[in-house]
Amino acid sequence: MAHGGGPFPDSQSAIEHAPCGLLQTDADGAIVWSNRTFCQWVGYGAQELVGQRRLQDLFTVGGRIFHQTHWAPLLQIQGSIAEVKLEIVTRSGERLPMIMNAILRERDGHVQQEIAMYVARDRDKYERELIQSRTKLEDAVAQANRLQAEAKDRALFAEQMMGIVSHDLRNPLSAIHMGAALLTRTGATQEQQTVLARITRSTDRANRLISELLDFTQARMGKGLAVTRQPVQLHALVRESVEELKMAFANRVLQHEQGTGDAPCYADPDRLVQLVGNLVANAMAYGSRDAPVTVRTCVDGPTFSITVHNHGEPIRQDLLDTIFQPMVRGENGNASGRSVGLGLFIVSEIARMHGGAVTARSTLEGGTEFTARLQRE
Repeated sequence: MAHGGGPFPDSQSAIEHAPCGLLQTDADGAIVWSNRTFCQWVGYGAQELVGQRRLQDLFTVGGRIFHQTHWAPLLQIQGSIAEVKLEIVTRSGERLPMIMNAILRERDGHVQQEIAMYVARDRDKYERELIQSRTKLEDAVAQANRLQAEAKDRALFAEQMMGIVSHDLRNPLSAIHMGAALLTRTGATQEQQTVLARITRSTDRANRLISELLDFTQARMGKGLAVTRQPVQLHALVRESVEELKMAFANRVLQHEQGTGDAPCYADPDRLVQLVGNLVANAMAYGSRDAPVTVRTCVDGPTFSITVHNHGEPIRQDLLDTIFQPMVRGENGNASGRSVGLGLFIVSEIARMHGGAVTARSTLEGGTEFTARLQRE
């Protein structure tokens, strides 16, 4: 029925101007009544809708398909549908998003659809913004994943290349070292002896750097350092290592202190010597030149420890927090002849492969102390 003949004559004005669109259609969707609010929204007069158009004729193409495949079957099965969001095309061609509720009723032997609808511009805008935000987030995540994969590939390639190059550099360095040793025995002059000694020291340093690079590559590629445990007498092993290191640091005071315990420790002796050498070299590079460097060993129940102590400028707290990470070097002293900043990282890896860890503390009064505490068994 048209305006003036609505189903609630005593509430005519309230229904006509309700804050929602109200419609009645027959079972096929042909409009038999609409309130003024709906007419104003779509831009059609009542006489242009009632008996002239079906509700689905006002939908977009997608809406018509939805009406045929979902709306009509669900309404027949359930007798009602709720919160269906569709777009209605107004007289001017604007697409008006609407939320619709519909219910089937029988009146005078005829089945009718009663429909209430609400303009959903704000909701539609909000949903579109959510979709855009989700799309942007998915794109950002995908981009981050791509960058992470590329970074992982580059890192793996770099580490593999580092391992290959480091390994292949050892052969020519060994040849240079052997050649210098042979020339030393052939009655070289004093000046030649000096040059040969410099060549030998340089090749020794290059070999140490290569060893660190190989250990770093092995640790970073997830395999961990190779460790072969066997019974060792900790104090004797470290004391012998300190005696050898004294020759490398002939102008400095280096001493060994034997602490508690003398039980055998199950560890890789070569790795322990490497650990001591790295810690001592670090202490020599950054510690005070006129103060001794002390290496102390202790065996304490299920663990044993190696501590290297030196005096000098303390390490800043922000450096202490990252000092065992690769490529981190201190600021004091002269470490240019030492390494590329892998020594302490390798020390921490050696400790980790022995089921232990390395700690550091540094104060102006107490000096700097690195302690590696490892599992004895």
